Amino acid sequence: MNENKILDVAIVGYGPVGQTLAILLGRMGYSVAVYERWQSLYPLPRAVFHDHEIRRVFRMMGLEDELQKISQPSACYQWFNADWKVLVEIDWSAESISDGPFGYLFNQPGLEAILDRTAKAIGNVEVHQGWEVLALSQDAQGCELRMQRTPREGEAQTGEERQVRARYVIGADGANSLIRRQCGIDWQDLGFQEDWLVVDLQPKPGIALDVPDIGQWCNPARPTTMVPGGPGYRRWEFMRLPHESMEDLQSTAKVWELLSPWVTPDTATLVRHAVYQFRSRIAQTWRHGRVLLAGDAAHLMPPFMGQGMCSGIRDAWNLSWRLDLIFKGLCDDSLLDSYTLERKPQIRAVIDASVEMGKVVCVADPQKAAERDAAFLAGEVPPLPPFPGLVDGAVFKDPHTGTAVGPAGTLGVHGQIEHEGRNQRFDDAFGRGFHLLSVGDDPLAGLSPAHQALLEHLQVKSVRLSLDGAPGTCRDLSGKYHRYFADAGLQAVLVRPDFYLYGAVSDLGELPQLLDALARDLGIAPTESVTSIHPPLATQV
Repeated sequence: MNENKILDVAIVGYGPVGQTLAILLGRMGYSVAVYERWQSLYPLPRAVFHDHEIRRVFRMMGLEDELQKISQPSACYQWFNADWKVLVEIDWSAESISDGPFGYLFNQPGLEAILDRTAKAIGNVEVHQGWEVLALSQDAQGCELRMQRTPREGEAQTGEERQVRARYVIGADGANSLIRRQCGIDWQDLGFQEDWLVVDLQPKPGIALDVPDIGQWCNPARPTTMVPGGPGYRRWEFMRLPHESMEDLQSTAKVWELLSPWVTPDTATLVRHAVYQFRSRIAQTWRHGRVLLAGDAAHLMPPFMGQGMCSGIRDAWNLSWRLDLIFKGLCDDSLLDSYTLERKPQIRAVIDASVEMGKVVCVADPQKAAERDAAFLAGEVPPLPPFPGLVDGAVFKDPHTGTAVGPAGTLGVHGQIEHEGRNQRFDDAFGRGFHLLSVGDDPLAGLSPAHQALLEHLQVKSVRLSLDGAPGTCRDLSGKYHRYFADAGLQAVLVRPDFYLYGAVSDLGELPQLLDALARDLGIAPTESVTSIHPPLATQV
C-alpha cells in the first residue's frame, strides 16, 4: 500500500466487530484498512448466539442467504434446577420487533469466513493480517500507527515495520487491547469472575442427542450450559468448582467424563475444549480524541445473555453512521462524543443483567441452590427487565430532566410492507438512513422551509404508512407498524440509521420541536441557517 496515503479509518482487530465495521464503512465509499496481528482467522467456535437486532444488521449488509447456511432460529431458553424442574423460560423463538424470531444460534468460524470474504471483495477496504501494532500517536489532523510484521509459524522475525496514517483509528482488538492501553483509558472491573470449561463438538451422522435445545442446568454439583453451536454442532459449558484447579479441567479424559451423561466418543467428535474466565469489565470512556474503542476492547460480560458479540456489532453499527455524517461534512466530530454516552449505559445494563443471571447459575452450594430454587418455583423472583435501550446521547430528551422522552432511545419496529407493487421488508425497500415514519396526515405539509431543509440536509426519507395502500403511502402488510403507533398513541417517529428511535410525536404539531432538538444533538447549525446549505425539499414516499 502507499504509506503516504491518509486513510479515512484504520481498524485494529479483525474479529467480527472489526470485520463488520470495515464492511459498513467500505460500502459507504470510505478508505479503510484493517490490521490484525494473527496471520489467519481464528478457526474454532467462540460466540454461538446473536439476537434479532444483529440479524437485522446482517440482513442490511446483504448476508442473509449465506447466514442461513451457518445459523438456525433459536428455541426456548430454559433454566432447570438439579432435578430438571424449570426455573426460568425465555422464549427466544418468539416473534421479535425486528421481523423474525428473537434469536439465532450460529457457528462463529462460518460467520467470520462470510465477513472475511465480504470485506476483501470491497475495493477500498484493505485487510492486512499478520501485522501487530507497536505504537499509536495522534494529532489534530489524524492518527499514526506503527506496526511490525508478525512471522508465520516456523519463520524468523524479520523486524519489518510499517507506519500508516488515518483520520480515525478504531480499536477492536479485544480484551487485552493495545489501543485502549496506548490511550491510557481505565479498565473498570465490575466484580464477576468465574472459570468455565467450554466444549464444542459435532454429533456423528444420524445421532440425535437427548438434551434440552438451549438450557442452563443450575445443578450445584456442576452448573452446566447446553446450547447449539449452529447447524450440526453442540456446545457444553461446565463451571469450575471451588475445589478444582484450572488444570483439572484441561485433559481430554476429564472432558469426556463431564460429557458422559449425554454424549460419548462413539456419538460425537470433539471439536475443541478450553477453559475461559468469564469476566465483567468496561472501559471508562470509548473515545480518546480521534481514537475509538469497540467490542471486547470496550467491554466484557459473562455469556449468560448471549450478548458479548452482539454488543460489539452494535458498537460498529453505531460508529458507522456517526462517521458517515462526519465524513460527508453534515456534522462535525463532536458527534463522536455521544458514542460513549449512548453505548456505555446500555452496555452497563446488559453487563449487570448478565452478571445477575450468572449469579443464578453459578451456585455451587447445595443450601443456597435450594433457597434459589424455592424462590423461583414459588414465583417470588421478578421476570427479567426488557432489553435496555439508549438513555443519553442523540435521543430526544426532556430539557428539564435530561431523560429520554417516551419511546426515544428504543429499538424501532420493523416489518413487511408493500412498496411500488412489491411485498418486502421495510429495510430492503428503503435502505439505511434517517426515516420519518408516520400514519395519517402528511408530516411534511406543516413544516417550515427551514425544517424541510434540515430533513434534506440529513437525507431523511419520509415514509407514510397505511393499512389499505392509499395513494402516497406504503401498505403496512403485517399491521405491526399500526399496532405500534396505536398502542403508543403516536403519529410519527424519527428513526436513526441504527434502527433506534431519535424520538416520536403524538401530534404532528410537535414535530418542529423534535427536529430542533435533533439538530442540536447532532451539532448542526440552527434550522434557520440550514436553508443556506440546502433548498427546502425532503424525500417523501
